[in-house]
Amino acid sequence: MTSNDHHSGNLNVDFADPGSSVHTETPLRHDFATENATTTTVASPKMSSAARVNSRPDRENTLPDYEGPTGGVDNASGRRKQNKLLRLLRMASTRLKDQAKPERAIGAPPTLFQQFKSVIFMSWLNVLLVFIPLSWAFNFANLDNTLIFVFSFIAIIPLAQLLAYSTEELSTRVGQTLAGLINATLGNAVELIVAIIALVKCELQIVQSSLVGSILSNLLLVLGMCFFAGGTKFAEQGFAFSASQINTSLLTLSVIAVLLPAAFHLALEDTQTDPNSDARKAEGTDILAISHGVALILLFIYLCYLIFQLFSHKSLYDESNPENLHASTRYSPRSDKNTAIRNRLRHPFHGSTEKTPGLATTSSGNDIVGSPRPEAHEMTTPGSPRADVEQGLAEEDEEEHTPQLSVLFTVILLVVVTVLVAVTAEFLVDSISELTDTGVISKEFVGLILLPIVGNAAEHVTAVTVSVKDKLTLSLGVAVGSSIQIALFVIPFIVTLAWILGKPLTLLFDPFESIVLFLAVLTVNYVVQDGKSNWLEGMILMCLYIICAVTFWYYPGSNIADTITSGCDGV
Repeated sequence: MTSNDHHSGNLNVDFADPGSSVHTETPLRHDFATENATTTTVASPKMSSAARVNSRPDRENTLPDYEGPTGGVDNASGRRKQNKLLRLLRMASTRLKDQAKPERAIGAPPTLFQQFKSVIFMSWLNVLLVFIPLSWAFNFANLDNTLIFVFSFIAIIPLAQLLAYSTEELSTRVGQTLAGLINATLGNAVELIVAIIALVKCELQIVQSSLVGSILSNLLLVLGMCFFAGGTKFAEQGFAFSASQINTSLLTLSVIAVLLPAAFHLALEDTQTDPNSDARKAEGTDILAISHGVALILLFIYLCYLIFQLFSHKSLYDESNPENLHASTRYSPRSDKNTAIRNRLRHPFHGSTEKTPGLATTSSGNDIVGSPRPEAHEMTTPGSPRADVEQGLAEEDEEEHTPQLSVLFTVILLVVVTVLVAVTAEFLVDSISELTDTGVISKEFVGLILLPIVGNAAEHVTAVTVSVKDKLTLSLGVAVGSSIQIALFVIPFIVTLAWILGKPLTLLFDPFESIVLFLAVLTVNYVVQDGKSNWLEGMILMCLYIICAVTFWYYPGSNIADTITSGCDGV
């Protein structure tokens, strides 16, 4: 049997035994005999052309290996997946660069002397920085713990202000989203540092009461003063009502997470009279496990809250969007009110169709003498306070922002201030135990009332200042947003950290403190649900905080969590 194969124009004939599968290929032309003298090819009549080419040693194999019927498809699919992954990485990189880009153009950085000058004259609270070396000196000299506590307490206030100032400077260097993440991370740094130090020293009661007190201080004292300060200039102030409703829902959720362990304990308290019984120990183990699980869930909710606020629904938190805000109203000019009242007294029965600004009018056209109605300034009306604020913000956005600090100086300032806060807070926590052992003041009052003032001093000043400028949404973001961060991030983070360190910190707070916290959140929920505020609502919140402070002064406190979990001695 013969087979013709055309290679380079030469005709080859195969001679093979019919009973053998080996075919010997012999060239017809003699000039190729030497080249193929030692060449024998095992070939099948059905061998593919690619196989025959690859079987010839005299030819360089330049063709790709045979990959089967689906090899090319698999390679194409792999290339498509690789290209898709590269596109996603490029999109993520572009998105990150866009978020890192500041909202406004950044001017030239100031000189080193100007930066030091900006830090020194940043706030009048810097006068209190002299208490830092004094508190350290009193501590190393082992003086009276009352002096150490007072001086350390005062020293942390300007440090908290510097921490907020450096955080704000760092936020101006990046976009709005990353700025929000930075503020969310460093917004409650003082409370977090104090709580960590108290946790390491196993002052669990101070940890719990200080965090609850921070929420109460933000919701009642800070927010109340914002409403009151803004109410002295505006009859009513509007704010982002949709965002406020979401925030109060998150606060309610966090309070429920605190109340459930207390309810769990109270439900089993009547059946367990002996604190050393096995049932009481089992209850402590169960509450500790519940606290760990709930803490992880709260951290997940906080992550979802950040995504909601900074990415998916950040328009709800935009104060410049008129759809999110109610119109703020100013008080009517006093001269117009006096003129209207005098005209009404002179012509008590005279009907007129002329309307006096600030006074209500009946259907017959007569003015109603009474409490003047404040003039509403719609956000879309030119010349209104809200429109002036929006125009000022728009002009401010177009201008170039001149930073007061460079990036390197800001980072160094953050590190230095954080170290100073940590050391001073350690002296503060060390002096609390001996101070409260005298019986003059209780740990509950120190944690619930005094320590929150230290952490909220800077936020307090900022929130009140911007509320007078009719930026109440920003004030709520400072007060209510800080409370949400403590409830959904700081508290579960501290519980998780205690879990890692082997400290028996639980979400079983003092029942009385938990009830007060629930009532505070409930009151704030009613106050902000209409999206408007006035000075009376601010006065209500401040008076409620004073009532809580007076009550906690006489409250002896309880160590339920330590009793159940045997405290740090049982670890």
